[in-house]
Amino acid sequence: MIVDGLAETKQDDLLASLTLLTALFQVDAESASVIFRQENVITGLMDAIDLCPSDTVALELAHTLSQACGQKTCREALSDEAIQWLRSRASQTRFPALRAAAAVALVKLSRGALSDTESSQISESHIDGKEEMDLVNVMKGMTVSGDDQSTLSDAVEGLVYMSAEPSVKEMLSNDPSFWKQLFSHVPKRRTEDTGVSVPSSVLYGIVMIALNVCLYRPRLTEEETQMLKLKRLANSGKAAQTQDNPLDDDDHVKERCKRLVQVGLVGALSAIVKVTDSQGVRAAVGRTLLSLVENKENRGKVLQEGGAKALTTIIRARMAEVYKDKSTKAQYAALESSDLQTIQALAKLGITAAPFQVFGPGEAVLYDAIRPFTLLVIHSSANLLQRFEGMMALTNLSSASAEVASRIAASEGLMNKVELLLLEEHQLVRRAAIELICNLLAGSDQLFEKYSRSTSKLQVLVALSDVDDLPTRLASSGGLAQLTASPATCGNLLAIQLERRRVLQIFAQLINPAANPDESQAPEQVHPGLIHRGLVCVRNFLTSVGAENVKKLSSDIVEARLPKALVSVVQRYRQPNDAAILVPAAEALKLLLDCGIEVPR
Repeated sequence: MIVDGLAETKQDDLLASLTLLTALFQVDAESASVIFRQENVITGLMDAIDLCPSDTVALELAHTLSQACGQKTCREALSDEAIQWLRSRASQTRFPALRAAAAVALVKLSRGALSDTESSQISESHIDGKEEMDLVNVMKGMTVSGDDQSTLSDAVEGLVYMSAEPSVKEMLSNDPSFWKQLFSHVPKRRTEDTGVSVPSSVLYGIVMIALNVCLYRPRLTEEETQMLKLKRLANSGKAAQTQDNPLDDDDHVKERCKRLVQVGLVGALSAIVKVTDSQGVRAAVGRTLLSLVENKENRGKVLQEGGAKALTTIIRARMAEVYKDKSTKAQYAALESSDLQTIQALAKLGITAAPFQVFGPGEAVLYDAIRPFTLLVIHSSANLLQRFEGMMALTNLSSASAEVASRIAASEGLMNKVELLLLEEHQLVRRAAIELICNLLAGSDQLFEKYSRSTSKLQVLVALSDVDDLPTRLASSGGLAQLTASPATCGNLLAIQLERRRVLQIFAQLINPAANPDESQAPEQVHPGLIHRGLVCVRNFLTSVGAENVKKLSSDIVEARLPKALVSVVQRYRQPNDAAILVPAAEALKLLLDCGIEVPR
């Protein structure tokens, strides 16, 4: 029917066929491509404009060719005559809508063919760099000056394609008037409130242009980097070279993000979230905000302009959708990588500021943040950075109240995953895991009870109190200082000491690193926080296990140089404001003296 319609001489019949083919490309591109590549179809398209040389037919033909240029097989089949026709229509100024549609087709032809390895040389002969930049300027002008929705849609679509080019990203980011005009097309309220309709495709295009300009290169693992090198060796031409463009390095992207934050991008993104429920648009907003908050300097501005609220709205809607299915496995499967990126953006903000600054007043809003951050830690598709930032965000969130900490600790699957991450080789990940556990122990009675009665968990905390990383030692020894308030904990630590002979030695090294037989590293390890934690652990332990057990441990105590460590603290901290250290040290010394253990003078 489409092919027969293209042979018609009546304008209405011809328009019907063109419109149908354009629509078919949008719903079934493969079938439309087959039709487009049939014998004489492209010739028939170009003949049609001669038979019916009206602006209406020309505009619909430009839209049809634009859709075709988005498909590799159609680009390869496109005739020189069709390309020349598009060029001539893109250069005329009488009919802006046609100019925009033809420009979009040329942009798709250029950018699409550039990604086709076999077609890279063809694309260069079709459209050169100067012509591409001319097209960008044409579409920028239409975006800034035109109010016609069709023209705006085409111009925005073309800029989406062109803004993937690093030089275009730089040019656009340095044009604040362009962005302000672009953002002016974003409605402040929903359509039913204003009566003004903005196509979802325009909103999506605005976000995608911003995303392209702000997007950082992906952080690749060593294995992924090697695979990329091999892929580049297998390819040739411009398509392989563009990935190394210095305009796309982190420093350039960072500056582009700063410029867009300054011209109001966050406010525009927040407004878009309010006026559309489109998952595609909202996912693109989440990815864009993730790029913006990569730089800590932008996070305050993002918070001020509603970025956290926008992210929370997106995440809440996705969580509601995901939880329609009660199966946990199905819930995980429903989450996409873009969902994790949106949560990651909120996590970065959650690490930066106090919970109530990020989420607003009231604890209920904090409860809503627990599940997404938990998913960021435990989801099978999450990468190590996302798990790390999820734990950091949960740690900050847990500081809000004991109830929040209790709810975090009770999150399904979280603690098992966090405890596994304690064994991770990456130091910062281990640190984040132990800091989260330490914070949760302070607020969750259930977790406190679980740890105080688990010998294996206490062994991990003791071992981590003896690692080289200071923040990890502070967190793990802080957890032990809390737990030793429980007799059950001290009973289990006694059992570990009797079996492994390491607990008292590690406690002594926290108080005074000189207690370590390997004294070469001692001077650099002194830290008031470690001293205080070690003293609390020793005082609580000696008090709880009782005099009889202390006497049985006397040789271990002396061998660990614990008395010497305690005396050194008392001698060093003599000021009135040192009471937090002096009191537990003095109490521990008295316990040793009462049990007949010799203390050096």
